[in-house]
Amino acid sequence: MINTIIFDLGAVLIDWNPHYMYRTLFTNEQEIIDFLANICTPDWNEEQDAGRSLQEGTDLLVAQFPEHEANIRAFYSRWIEMLGEPFHGTVEIFKQLKESGKYKIYALTNWSAETFPMAQERFDFLNWFDGIVVSGTEKMRKPTPAFYQILLDRYNVKAGEALFIDDNYRNILAAEKMGIKCIHFTSSDALEVELKGLEIL
Repeated sequence: MINTIIFDLGAVLIDWNPHYMYRTLFTNEQEIIDFLANICTPDWNEEQDAGRSLQEGTDLLVAQFPEHEANIRAFYSRWIEMLGEPFHGTVEIFKQLKESGKYKIYALTNWSAETFPMAQERFDFLNWFDGIVVSGTEKMRKPTPAFYQILLDRYNVKAGEALFIDDNYRNILAAEKMGIKCIHFTSSDALEVELKGLEIL
């Protein structure tokens, strides 16, 4: 029986997209795509999510690509501009689950410890969770099994009684291997249908 719901945050509850900020710096979308594919890559950003400091990550890239220094430094100095709106449909589902009183609700997120407080300040619903485990604080990230285990141990959650919601299939597979039931998030509407099918919502 499910008594615990675990949410991912980015692309599930919060719209975060570097394009929002870089559209003010580049003249077209293809330039942004190329820059994020080759310079400030997802793999590079994930190292900050895993605990590397923003300063160290930035300096590393500036040393490698000095001709892109201004745009590299903008990634974190203007990071707040990458935050979009919350996904209101998912926030409403979260609210219904919370108000039902039936579930403990946690967040397990790959997020830099230095930028996460900005999101907490922006989005009030981040205060609704019974607990949040942030990769940058723990210095490890999804899909590392030990990162999931931190949440299970810290909040006394049994894997077989938890439901995990994440947009990244890599993270879903890792959770399933640990015996956690999962929903691969694609949209708020699809999530609502799946939760109703499981008689959770």
